[in-house]
Amino acid sequence: QVQLVESGGGLVQPGGSLRLSCAASGFTLGSYAIGWFRQALGKEREGVSCLRGADGSTFYADSVKGRFTISRDNAKNTVYLQMNSLKPEDTAVYYCARTYDWQIVSGRRWNDRVYDYWGQGTQVTVSS
Repeated sequence: QVQLVESGGGLVQPGGSLRLSCAASGFTLGSYAIGWFRQALGKEREGVSCLRGADGSTFYADSVKGRFTISRDNAKNTVYLQMNSLKPEDTAVYYCARTYDWQIVSGRRWNDRVYDYWGQGTQVTVSS
């Protein structure tokens, strides 16, 4: 049974940091790509970052480039999203999701319809 479970969200001040975790079960990370998405209140869900399963290639949305880092621990079957220099506009529910590697390099990496399994989400609030 495929499952993705996010954790690590919370309340942080502007300029602060958080690390989100996405624990995967029922499949091996090296065989699939994992993406992080977020959805702010009243807005559409948007892609933030993704990591290709086969070689660990990483991709970032322009809005987070240089501030967020995606990584994985194969032994723990877990993907992380390190978020630094957080801004109020980063406030959202963050989700991790699974797709196939070929979708990541096909130009559809930010299309949430190509992701087949999703976690329940974790709230990130950036506020003073």
